[in-house]
Amino acid sequence: MDLDLNAPHSMGTTIIGVTYDGGVVLGADSRTSTGMYVANRASDKITQLTDNVYLCRSGSAADSQVVSDYVRHFLHQHTIQQGQPATVKVAANLIRLLAYGNKNMLQTGMIVGGWDKYEGGKIYGVPLGGTIVEQPFAIGGSGSSYLYGFFDQAWKDGMTKDEAEKLVVKAVSLAIARDGASGGVVRTVTINSEGVTRNFYAGDTLPLWHEELEPQNSLLDILSSAPIEPMRT
Repeated sequence: MDLDLNAPHSMGTTIIGVTYDGGVVLGADSRTSTGMYVANRASDKITQLTDNVYLCRSGSAADSQVVSDYVRHFLHQHTIQQGQPATVKVAANLIRLLAYGNKNMLQTGMIVGGWDKYEGGKIYGVPLGGTIVEQPFAIGGSGSSYLYGFFDQAWKDGMTKDEAEKLVVKAVSLAIARDGASGGVVRTVTINSEGVTRNFYAGDTLPLWHEELEPQNSLLDILSSAPIEPMRT
């Protein structure tokens, strides 16, 4: 296998944003890839923009990081000039301006989530190309293709905070089970009128799906658990 270690770091990933009755929950896996090589198995793809707005990043790690750095700087200036925190809509539109203005060079899709006193909890999807879409939930990254049907069935209006967080963790673990570019741990960020809460779910605590094997000490443990039948001619 030819591993190009000089390839750009890419977050073939799973990112999710869900609104609930009172705020939002953002979630992501933690695998960062360089081609077929896992460059970082515990990266943090949920980036703080302001005290009340966070960004989920997918695609090129370099592109998404530089966008978040620019937006964080602009939002800091905005807060100083206005004398109050920026709204989620302002942050999302700043990201949309940068993404659309540089759409021929950027390879990143993002989800903006947060809470403000004017509109409450809001989720905005900003996919490749710089479109902006306000949604009750948004999913992105390579693992998202496995989750559309699941969210159509599982998401409901008026969820509680605990229901929303359980939904996000379950969805990311499902994507990790199916998507080779998603993996590691699950990180969540809950944002509401009371502030921000970060949670961490280790990989060995996530549910197993699709007949995944339990961790074994060696291949011999797996083989010894099944009876060996003699070959017949």
